[in-house]
Amino acid sequence: MNGSFAGAGFGGRGFGGPGFGGGRGFAGPGGIWEAMDNLRASFEQRSGTRMSRGDVRAAVLALLAEQSMHGYQIIQEIEQRSGGVWRPSAGSVYPTLQLLSDEGLITAEEAGGRKTYALTEAGRAEADAAADRPAPWEAPGQRDGARMTALPKAGFELAQAAAQVGSTGTPEQVQQAVEILDEARRRLYALLAQG
Repeated sequence: MNGSFAGAGFGGRGFGGPGFGGGRGFAGPGGIWEAMDNLRASFEQRSGTRMSRGDVRAAVLALLAEQSMHGYQIIQEIEQRSGGVWRPSAGSVYPTLQLLSDEGLITAEEAGGRKTYALTEAGRAEADAAADRPAPWEAPGQRDGARMTALPKAGFELAQAAAQVGSTGTPEQVQQAVEILDEARRRLYALLAQG
């Protein structure tokens, strides 16, 4: 990372210097949250994945081949199966569902104010024809991306825990948290030095 976190968020107003670990507590009420946002944004730029509309279509057909679902379930299932790498927007899933419906590949049944989608015979035939290909969330780039999201997730959760200690912990607990985080940072850099 070449010290890319040494600027805004980590060495400046967020974790380092006068903020987190500089001996004066957190850098104002928003300092830790700003640092967490910077951390998350940095990782998302490196590991973010944008899929094509054809991938959304293939994913929807593959999921509906397993069971009927509503739109939000489809979004959640794609995110889960991709390891959090790919979460299609409602703006890509719902138009795809409408298109598949217009093509006669799916039907929609409304119950309790929510539409549930299922494959028609034609839709099942198209899903079966694509069954020998990997699902979009199983593509090599997606698997690599899933591996890459584990680190930012762990980092973000660590930052959340640190923020909690900073806002509710005693001064002694805050100092212990600083020491733990300093040790973790040293160990991560040592890990890079091994490679």
